[in-house]
Amino acid sequence: MTLNFCTLFDSHFLASGYTMYSSLKQQCSDFHLYIFAFDDLAAEVLKQLNLPCVTVVTLDEFEDEELLRVKPTRNKGEYCWTCTASTIKYSIEKFNLDHCIYVDADLYFYDDPNLIVQDVLNAQKDVLITSHNYAKKYDKSKISGKYCVQFMYFKNTADSLNVLNWWRNACLEWCYNRIEDGKFGDQKYLDDWLTRYSCVHECSLPGAGIAPWNAYDYDLIENQNHTYSIKSRKSNRESRLIFYHYHKVRLFSNAIIWGIGYFLPKKFRRHLYLPYSHTLLQNAKDLQQTNKNFNLLKNNILQYKKEKIFDVDFLKDLLRYFYYRIRIFNAYHIYKIKKWQNY
Repeated sequence: MTLNFCTLFDSHFLASGYTMYSSLKQQCSDFHLYIFAFDDLAAEVLKQLNLPCVTVVTLDEFEDEELLRVKPTRNKGEYCWTCTASTIKYSIEKFNLDHCIYVDADLYFYDDPNLIVQDVLNAQKDVLITSHNYAKKYDKSKISGKYCVQFMYFKNTADSLNVLNWWRNACLEWCYNRIEDGKFGDQKYLDDWLTRYSCVHECSLPGAGIAPWNAYDYDLIENQNHTYSIKSRKSNRESRLIFYHYHKVRLFSNAIIWGIGYFLPKKFRRHLYLPYSHTLLQNAKDLQQTNKNFNLLKNNILQYKKEKIFDVDFLKDLLRYFYYRIRIFNAYHIYKIKKWQNY
């Protein structure tokens, strides 16, 4: 069975998206990925790469009148959120797919995503969503929602498309980086899907969606066959690690920042983040060799830190953290490239 995936990113996340694709290629024997390139440079580089099992979709091909109508009212991030449902809908309808799986560009697969698809098929449902599964100290479900728009499966059925069309229309009407009337971005809309729609299934596999906001609750186990398992500190349940969500990893010319806002367990830093950073850096360099206009490594970490002091969105985040009494905020791990580039 060919798994159909779609994702979206611009040139700023091109290295992350390319790294995600590479992991998918390693773990999934039969797949096709539809990449929605959100700027001209990303489209140009992706077409130069001519990656197997990939179809590149440009904004000119993808954007319809409704998206173009709301585009001026959203910032770049908000517009990407607005478009998530539309990329899934476009992929299913344009390419006549029997299903489509949306994946974030900053995921990395450590095992076969067929395991997740089998979970929804076993449940005999048409839509799959994954929980944030927050650790208690990082619980932002009141802000960001219970579920994470990171890996979403939609089958081409009437019930599934009903959910998808409702979500697309809701995002067209309202999708902003703020809390308003119980809404936040494209994500809070998912909170009641299990009760609103009988065709929706919550993924039952803990290893589908390990991320900085829940890594604190797990022990990481390295297996002999170069795979990983995670063991819950609460239940002692052991599960295969299928994908990790490298949220807020930022790559610069002289350093990399991991997990902004979260303290990461030592095993995760050593066995996941360090090799991932090495791969991300190498891929960024390879992409730069492909197209000289692409240069993700031009910014210095000091410039980033200086800019963050006066970043309006960052200040808004701090206010949200204070409001919801989050105990740990603005925590991050900075590693000099010289420390790990020869890992």
